[in-house]
Amino acid sequence: MADGEFDVLVLGAGSGGYACALRAAQLGLSVGLVERGKLGGTCLHVGCIPTKALLHSAEVADSAREAAQFGVTATLDGIDMAGVNAYKDKVVDRLFKGLTGLVKSRGITVIEGSGVLTGAREVTVDGTAYTGKSVVLASGSYSKSLPGLEVDGEKVITSEHALRLDRVPASAIVLGGGVIGCEFASVWRSFGSDVTIVEALPRLVAAEDEASSKALERAFRKRKIAFRTGTSFQSVQTTDTGVAVTVEGGDVIEAEVLLVAVGRGPVTEGLGYAEQGVEMDRGFVLTDERCRTNVDGVYAVGDIVPGLQLAHRGFQQGIFVAEDIAGLDPRPIDETGIPRVTYSHPEIASVGLDEATARERHGDAVTTVTYDLGGNGKSQILQTQGFVKLVGLTDGPVLGVHMVGDRVGELIGEAQLIYNWEAHADDVAPLLHAHPTQNEALGEAHLALAGKPLHAHS
Repeated sequence: MADGEFDVLVLGAGSGGYACALRAAQLGLSVGLVERGKLGGTCLHVGCIPTKALLHSAEVADSAREAAQFGVTATLDGIDMAGVNAYKDKVVDRLFKGLTGLVKSRGITVIEGSGVLTGAREVTVDGTAYTGKSVVLASGSYSKSLPGLEVDGEKVITSEHALRLDRVPASAIVLGGGVIGCEFASVWRSFGSDVTIVEALPRLVAAEDEASSKALERAFRKRKIAFRTGTSFQSVQTTDTGVAVTVEGGDVIEAEVLLVAVGRGPVTEGLGYAEQGVEMDRGFVLTDERCRTNVDGVYAVGDIVPGLQLAHRGFQQGIFVAEDIAGLDPRPIDETGIPRVTYSHPEIASVGLDEATARERHGDAVTTVTYDLGGNGKSQILQTQGFVKLVGLTDGPVLGVHMVGDRVGELIGEAQLIYNWEAHADDVAPLLHAHPTQNEALGEAHLALAGKPLHAHS
């Protein structure tokens, strides 16, 4: 092909974009990858990876603080944020170097600069036009705010600013009780901050099964993380010492910082999508189940497509699109089968339908079982509380798996196989789970759902 012409031209090198580029190159297609920042996008640099590094530092802090219960003499002398940030940045840098090398080794042409869609199959980057037989839009997302709520990056901050803090705030208000808000609330509390979450919806992590939300709320109360659900934000004033937030009803909450964690919006404005006829809705790019837009040859993946804004969703969509372009006819992704994890202390992990949605769809044919981690040896060794809750059809497949407890995110792999392969409880019950592991809790839950509970009350 001539210079600037590719089989696949990808706009955005985050999880969805780079996954698409890597798979397309693997399939023998020529690939151009446009990125104005760093390869890896939000997830690698200001999202999943650095946030989880902070959460691990928080876990270490809690372990030191609570060492006596394990018979270990230790003290927590404080949090060295310079050291925490150095650790976090080292993790990010290593992964970034690995990704950069991988992209280079696949023969992918990386085009650095700000790209704009200037034709159905043309992207212009800083005045130079590039074309692709297929174009994949993967421009990612940004931290949203609320009307009239000005983020100054110092006292009123987003998650990106929070990742760069050089200190532990003495107190913090977290506006938003979703995944991002609960994760940062958990980190800061472990680091010693006084934290208050303000959430307009009736419960924390409201997208999860109600039982999971309630379990997290109980755990947060025990940890002395304050939260006000069903409470709308009204205004914020900066003060000499921080912020004063007025909430619904007129109450004023004061703290050193306000973290705005009200979700993420699509990065599409000014990128030429609508101008080239791509169908949009409130800034999101609309696609069919095969990630195709209404414009022939133009696909979209990741956070700009309505649905779960998760790195692994974008990653899988990118792989799907590459295979679709290559003519492999991959099976469309079941959005309900995408695993979800909140990496707070304790963690929440889920896949499939929650109980309320399952009952809306299937009525009295739905059955549930909850296995308490109190009966799981490894969970008791770790001193964590929680459960595995299964939602299933009577004499039918498992419709949903919902888990709460430290480290349960590591169990979601088996759980998503159970859901996505439409397994019945009787299919899972005979499978062996190593002892002692938390993984056994999944086995025990399925034994119970199959009508033969072992370490659980019938």
